[in-house]
Amino acid sequence: MVRLHTRKGGKSKRSKKHYPREVPSWFDMDPSEVEANVEKLAREGYSPAKIGVVLRDKYSIPDVKAITGKKLVLIMEEKNIKQQYPADLLDLMKRAVRMRKHLGANGSDVSNKERLRRVESKIRRLVKYYNKAGRLNNWRYTPEHAALLVK
Repeated sequence: MVRLHTRKGGKSKRSKKHYPREVPSWFDMDPSEVEANVEKLAREGYSPAKIGVVLRDKYSIPDVKAITGKKLVLIMEEKNIKQQYPADLLDLMKRAVRMRKHLGANGSDVSNKERLRRVESKIRRLVKYYNKAGRLNNWRYTPEHAALLVK
């Protein structure tokens, strides 16, 4: 089994927001305008993480949840914009496909083989979680299917 605790660190080492979750005094946009911007960007095909970055950089929206009271993914679901696969799962599958492509050209890369096993283990754990949560309908990970999805 892949080691779950290969790196040092714990909750204290994870990324945290360094500012309080409250609407700043200089922010004057209406929550409905923020939701409209989220909907527009989601319909253009942006992932939730990319939407947050665009809202922060282009529209100066510091925190969607603090302004609207809802998470970005929840706003997307209310507007009937659903992603077929969760973003974190897709990111891991993209990484696994890149690693498999690298191994095709460099078959003796032992460290890459180990990292690929770890990434695919993470993918399988996420798939198991999302199947139990009802976000995926008994979907199973295969490298060939992932290669088709990522393209």
